[in-house]
Amino acid sequence: GEKRYILHPNNLNVGDIIVSGSGSPLHIGNSLPLSEIPLGTSVHNIELIPNRGGQIVRAAGTSAKILAKEGNYVTLRLPSKEVRLIHKDCFATIGEISNNDAFLVQSGKAGRTRWLGKRPTVRGSVMNPCDHPHGGGEGRAPIGRTRPLTPWGKPALGMKTRKNKKRSDDYILRRRS
Repeated sequence: GEKRYILHPNNLNVGDIIVSGSGSPLHIGNSLPLSEIPLGTSVHNIELIPNRGGQIVRAAGTSAKILAKEGNYVTLRLPSKEVRLIHKDCFATIGEISNNDAFLVQSGKAGRTRWLGKRPTVRGSVMNPCDHPHGGGEGRAPIGRTRPLTPWGKPALGMKTRKNKKRSDDYILRRRS
């Protein structure tokens, strides 16, 4: 038969049968449309647009909760505490994702993060002024500006970067705070 990888849900064991599609039983690991999943169920790997594949709630230890269903939309509470509408035909997988201790792992050395493809982070304050707005000065100088800036001169730390007329704003009932 055909083999596929899935995100591993909590409490899914070797030998368990996983079914995907409309009319599947309500067991952990099964994937079905949001319209067929009862209220209060924890789900993960949720589609934003029908038939596009799961896009949200895919990180280790995360899950979203189904809060309500009205019309063509289902209300979900995401791990960020954002409350959002998603189309009822979008698929989601039942259960929460396993390995919820993933954030406790310490890399232990610089090389292990390099294996993940991450390069070293150089602070702006140790650069020259031609390379970063925080650079230059004699010795360890303060930022020397009214607020911290990115290397391209845009405000950093606390500046909202989301567009104020984004299409998906209509589907967000409560923003993450």
